[in-house]
Amino acid sequence: MAVLTGAPGSSGSALGDRTPGSRGLARVGGWPRFILQRLVDIVLTVWAAATLAFLAVKAIPGDPLDILMSGIQDATPEMRARIAADYGLDKPAWQQYLDYLGGVVTGDLGTSYQRGTPVLEVLLAELAPTIELTLVAMLIATVFAVLVALLTSGRNSWARFAAQFVELIAVSTPAFWLGIILMTVFSFQLRLLPAFGNETPAALILPAVTLASTVFGVLSQILRERMEYTLHEPFVKTLRARGLGEGALRSRHVLRHAGLPALTLSSIIFGSLLGGTVIIETLFARPGIGRVAVLAVQDRDIPVVLGFVILSSLIFVLINTLVDLLYPLIDPRLKGARR
Repeated sequence: MAVLTGAPGSSGSALGDRTPGSRGLARVGGWPRFILQRLVDIVLTVWAAATLAFLAVKAIPGDPLDILMSGIQDATPEMRARIAADYGLDKPAWQQYLDYLGGVVTGDLGTSYQRGTPVLEVLLAELAPTIELTLVAMLIATVFAVLVALLTSGRNSWARFAAQFVELIAVSTPAFWLGIILMTVFSFQLRLLPAFGNETPAALILPAVTLASTVFGVLSQILRERMEYTLHEPFVKTLRARGLGEGALRSRHVLRHAGLPALTLSSIIFGSLLGGTVIIETLFARPGIGRVAVLAVQDRDIPVVLGFVILSSLIFVLINTLVDLLYPLIDPRLKGARR
């Protein structure tokens, strides 16, 4: 997605060329064009994810049939042939690929080797805790990034240096290591927060803060840089000359103009957070599709691994579509293009 740049006095044509989705929306019949484009994006993204995941799984040494037969003693060749036929493993690889794509189109992601239940049911049953963790982490990161950007942009060098130091630590610290430190301090030593499980709302704090750390560092840097750029725009001088206070100027006008690049980046980060939950959910023993994916990899439950990849790619495309729809709400200059 492109990042909107330009002064507040930019023309509508420039905005139409630079804003995601606005070119189609600005024309007659723009909404059907936008929806069609997004549908094509969804189809291509899911197809690419399914294809790459399928090829990667096929490249792994070993026979999936051995996994299915691991708990069966004295398996006969007839039994192996019947199980292979039930799971379609007796077909050529190209036919398995086409059958799998056909199942993805109809919502059939196959059957779990270990659980014996449809993959879609397995993932949807664990999706809610992962979405909850991701949303809370994104909220924490956004709130702290906005506060730091408001307080340090355009300020003295000491404030900027302190903010940059904190951001560098947040970005550089591995999530797994940070989670262990937070768990040791706040759970084992101070005994303030639970370390494992998902029984109480307090159990969400440590994993959410751990997941939000890197996101905060990146968003804070982007927001401060864009706010410092926006503070030198002519409209800022005009608002100051009219007597608008510094706090209102920053929060109501400067932040709004600087938020578009951060919003574009946040949509990409939100998709990466879903992958980050794999580590966090395992570390804090939380339920979720990330932990299910880890167990599936360990058990070589191939249908679940493929289903996780496809579901994650679908969520990523949907989040990007939602962000494109939010652009006109943040920048009033785009409202005409949206209509």
